[in-house]
Amino acid sequence: MRVYPTFFRLAFSWMDAERAHKIGFKAIRLAHRSGAGRVLEKLAAPAPSLQTTAFGVTFPSPFGLAAGFDKEGHGIEALAELGFGHVEVGTITGQAQPGNEKPRLFRLVQDRAVINRMGFNNDGATAVAPRLKAARAALQRRHPDVRPVIGVNIGKTKAVELADAVGDYLVSARSLAPAADYLVVNVSSPNTPGLRLLQDVESLRPLLAAVGEEADRAAGRHVPLLVKIAPDLSDEDIDDVARLALDLKLDGIIATNTTIARDGLASPADQVEKCGAGGLSGAPLKQRSLEVLRRLKDVTGDALTLVAVGGVETAQDVQDRLDAGATLVQGYTAFLYEGPFWAARINRELAKKRRS
Repeated sequence: MRVYPTFFRLAFSWMDAERAHKIGFKAIRLAHRSGAGRVLEKLAAPAPSLQTTAFGVTFPSPFGLAAGFDKEGHGIEALAELGFGHVEVGTITGQAQPGNEKPRLFRLVQDRAVINRMGFNNDGATAVAPRLKAARAALQRRHPDVRPVIGVNIGKTKAVELADAVGDYLVSARSLAPAADYLVVNVSSPNTPGLRLLQDVESLRPLLAAVGEEADRAAGRHVPLLVKIAPDLSDEDIDDVARLALDLKLDGIIATNTTIARDGLASPADQVEKCGAGGLSGAPLKQRSLEVLRRLKDVTGDALTLVAVGGVETAQDVQDRLDAGATLVQGYTAFLYEGPFWAARINRELAKKRRS
């Protein structure tokens, strides 16, 4: 019997969602600092059979934590102890910013979903960079063979005009690429005004080309570069982005970010409306994210790495995405509902599937 769902209902379900997130994240980091994380790590460590190679990097497991949980690199080691094969930090912007006004994070418990309009709240690239460097070194010392991987997700500072977006992304690439195992250009959040306009291939081409060049220059090595896209793109736009990724020789595409759609929800309409604008994540995104993944696979074949995210809750969800062409799979929203042993359970069940 799983205890956490009952604990969540009693301790967190009534609480402001952002406050509950902060308390939960602090508890995870406290476990790490107290040494309890070492015990958890032994229980949660992925089986060797789950090791996965993508864009030249070996991951302990194909399952990792999507961007959004650890926005500023405060808990990378602690989260890795829970069994995630990679932790994607961010979204990080060139300048520090507080994000949107609160409240800005809302649960739809009946749908096992979340609506957020956080607005890329973070300390800025130059402040986050030393944390990434320290975490990377610590993970390397503890895992000299195959360590948990650190991804870095970068976005546009809200105060920066779209015309100046490339320069703003380059600030982040310059600061963060040296400590990143891979870098993600986020042009698909619905919570920064105008950001999704950068998904147009004419805007996306110079942005991705410039970020890739600057990241490699700053790191003194090739830093795998991926782009994260929205589920709300038309099929034709998805195909265009896929062809652009092939043309630019990107290392991968992450599909998908949150959606602005509100179709087919079980939660009462007035509750959904009260939440207001923002990106919806969680179980309702499951089908569309899988559709986007399959479409990307049809266009790109085996030429680049596809990372699936959106509505992932179970080991079977992970396996379905691997079967559909993903090399890596990420989750986030279900972590809030399933608790700290979620990744370990998924890894354990994935390993059983590979033995059967």
